[in-house]
Amino acid sequence: MKMLYAALIAALVLAGGTGAADQPSQKKVLLTSKDGALSISGTLLGFDGEFYRIRTAHGNLTVDGEGVTCKGSGCPDRENFIARMTISGSRTMGDVLLPALVEAFAVQEGMKLRRVVRSDRDFDYVLRRSGDGREVARLAFRLSNTEQGLSDLLAGKADMAMALREIRSEENDVAKKTGLGDLSIARRARVIGLDGLVLVVSPRNPVEGLSFETLAGIFAGRIANWQEVGGPDAPIAVHTRGPESGLTQGFQDKVMRGYGLVLSDKTIVHESSEDLVDAVARDPFAIGLASYSEVGNAKVLSLTGECGFAIRPSILTLKSEDYPLATPLFLYMPRYRFPEVGRDFLRFLGSHTAQLVIRRAGFVDQQPLEISIGSQGERLANAITAAGKETKLADLKELVAELKPARRLSVTFRFQAGSTLLDAQSRANVVLLSHLLKAGQYHDKTIIFAGFTDGEGTAETNRLVSERRANAVHDAVLKMVDGIQEQQLKFRIKAFGETLPIACDTEAWGRRINRRVEVWLR
Repeated sequence: MKMLYAALIAALVLAGGTGAADQPSQKKVLLTSKDGALSISGTLLGFDGEFYRIRTAHGNLTVDGEGVTCKGSGCPDRENFIARMTISGSRTMGDVLLPALVEAFAVQEGMKLRRVVRSDRDFDYVLRRSGDGREVARLAFRLSNTEQGLSDLLAGKADMAMALREIRSEENDVAKKTGLGDLSIARRARVIGLDGLVLVVSPRNPVEGLSFETLAGIFAGRIANWQEVGGPDAPIAVHTRGPESGLTQGFQDKVMRGYGLVLSDKTIVHESSEDLVDAVARDPFAIGLASYSEVGNAKVLSLTGECGFAIRPSILTLKSEDYPLATPLFLYMPRYRFPEVGRDFLRFLGSHTAQLVIRRAGFVDQQPLEISIGSQGERLANAITAAGKETKLADLKELVAELKPARRLSVTFRFQAGSTLLDAQSRANVVLLSHLLKAGQYHDKTIIFAGFTDGEGTAETNRLVSERRANAVHDAVLKMVDGIQEQQLKFRIKAFGETLPIACDTEAWGRRINRRVEVWLR
C-alpha cells in the first residue's frame, strides 16, 4: 500500500491557498488510481495541465494526473486544458513592464497574442498556438498597488503579486500559515528588474539634496518651509501616492520608521505617479515621492549626509544598491506548481531578451556592469577625506594595489542589520551571479569577494567582520553553482573593513550602505 500511495502522490504540499491558477470554484473531485486500488476525494484547488492539487482529509496533496482518473463536477478537461493565471498588484509594474514582457515572451514562443481590456486596470492576455489557433493560456492582470497584490496572493485570488517593496514579516507569517510557503526566499520572491524610490522637485527649485532626517521631517509635517533646508521662504507642498502604494510604504519602512515618524495626513495624494510628477514639476515649492522610472520633467534630489557625501540615483547606483532607496521589482509566488506556460514565462524573465525589454520599458535591468577603478575617483577621494585614525595610508595603498588591475561588477551584496544574512536583493544577486558563473561568463577571471564595513568598532574587528561576510557570500554563491567543481573557478576573499566608505557613518542608512561585499574581476 505504501508503494502504491507513493506512486500515486507526487508530493505533499502544505499550500492552503485556493490557487487562483485554474479552479477557483473549489469543486469536489474523486481521483482513483488506474488499477482502482486507491481513491482520494477532496476539493480541487488547481490543475496545471499535469498535476492535480486537492484539499483532502489528509492535507493538501499534489497528484500526478497520469496515474489517476478523475470523476466529479470539478474535473478539468485534460485534453483541451487552458492554463489560467492571475497577476495582481503594482500599477507601476503592470501598466507597461509586465505586458511588454508577456508580449516578448509570446513572440519568442511563436504564439499569437490578444489583449482583452476589461477596464483601465483589468485586462487579460489570451495566448494561442500559431498553427491551429488553439487557446493555450489566459493571463489575467489586476492592477492596483503592492498591498492589494500581496493581499490577493495571500487570499488565493492571484498566482503572482507585483510588488515595489519587500514582503513584511507579518505578511510572510500569513503566507506560511496558509501554506503558500516562505515568500522571502529567492525562489518565491523573484526580482525581475530594478527601480528606485526618488525624491523629486521642480526644476525651478534650487535645492539639490536632502538628508534622510530632513526628508522624514518634511514628510511628517515637522519641517514646513523651504527656508529651513536652504531653499526659498515658501511653504513646502508634499505629494505622495496613496498609503497602499509600494512606493509610499517603502518610504515609510526605509526612512520614516527610523526616526519614529509617520507620514503627515496633510500630504497631497495622487492616483498615479504620472499625475504626481506632473504636479510637482509645475510647482516650484513642491516635493514628491516617485519612482526612478517615472521622473518625467521633475528634478531628482541627491541624498546627503553630515560628512558631505552625496548619492544620486543612477543605473549604476541602483544596480549596486549603493543608492539606499533602490527598489527591486518583485514577483511574489506561492510554492505550488505553475502550468508549463507559467514556468516557461518565469524562465524567460531571466533571459537576455527580457533584460532588453526591461531596459526599454524605462526600468533598470539586472545585467551586470563592469567598472574600472579609474572611473571611481570620487569613491577614492571620499575614502581619503573620511579616513580617521583607524584607517592608515597603508590600508588605502593595499586596497588600490589589489583592485587597480581589476574591474568592479555592479552586483553587490548587503546584509540584514547585525548579521551575515543577505537582504532581499542580495539573495536574488546570489542566483544571478551563480547563473553567470555556470554559463562560463567569467571562466577566465579571478572573482574577488571584497568585504567592507562601516566605521563603528576597531579597525581589526571590522576587518574580521568584513572577511566573515565575504566568506558568507562566497559560500552562498558556490552552493548555487551546481555541477562546477570549485577548482574550475578562481575565487579570492579580501577584507578591507572600513577603508572605502560610500556614505556617511554618522547616519544609520549610511552605515547600512557601507556594510557590503563587492565583486571584482581580475
